[in-house]
Amino acid sequence: MIKDISVSLRWNTAIRHTYKEQELFGKEEKMYTFDSRVRFSEIDHTGNMTLPALINYFQDCSTFQSEQLGYGMDVLKKEKKAWVLAYWQVIVKRYPKLCERITVGTFASGFKGMFGNRNFYMKDESGEQIACANSIWVYMDVEKGKPVRVDKEQAEAYGIDEPLEMPYEDRKIEEAESYEEKAPFPVRKYHIDTNEHVNNCQYVQMALEVLPRDILVSQVRVDYKKSAVLGDKIFPETAQKKDRVIVRLCDEDRKPYAVIEFKTGCRS
Repeated sequence: MIKDISVSLRWNTAIRHTYKEQELFGKEEKMYTFDSRVRFSEIDHTGNMTLPALINYFQDCSTFQSEQLGYGMDVLKKEKKAWVLAYWQVIVKRYPKLCERITVGTFASGFKGMFGNRNFYMKDESGEQIACANSIWVYMDVEKGKPVRVDKEQAEAYGIDEPLEMPYEDRKIEEAESYEEKAPFPVRKYHIDTNEHVNNCQYVQMALEVLPRDILVSQVRVDYKKSAVLGDKIFPETAQKKDRVIVRLCDEDRKPYAVIEFKTGCRS
């Protein structure tokens, strides 16, 4: 799964970007934040931000930071490298409402070999954290198609901070013994990002489409297995496990592109 780097950097001028650097416990802390306001295009029929919109804010935030640090889309493309998203855990305490002012932030929480860990958060105008996320990334040589060690210069540019305080779950999603098959659908042009693969967030949107309309999601975990491209067909499968719903988005041989787990019960 190639990292989603399709966001346009010509962002609405109403957004204010900030970049903070300081020394923390002998390690250079680098955190990127930006302020925004919930748009009409980001809400659902309840007037609250959608889960995909929230995830897109997190993706945009990390992309903005990479561009700010000089490791953005064009630089990595020239070096034939990419950060590949392997796993998400996104927790939502509350979905912000239309026109509500929000702050989105991100920082790297660790590098080891070919892996990078990154946290995200969203706060409301009062400073209360209303959503957060943990993510695991793999640094790839896209020409050779294999993971490589993160170079020292890039790791130092991002810096690291202490991991965000949140209830971390294991990366492995415990799957169900059996699934209910849903109607297949093709990968559409609007699913594709600049890497010619299905965008990371689009898998979450696809999974939501096969669930009831008013499901309330308090947490989503995504284990990305392989990339779907234009022309592929998605075969969804769903299963219920207590307060969790698991969606497998598979190829025609029932091998998953991604496994998505939704935990229900979000406070609106």
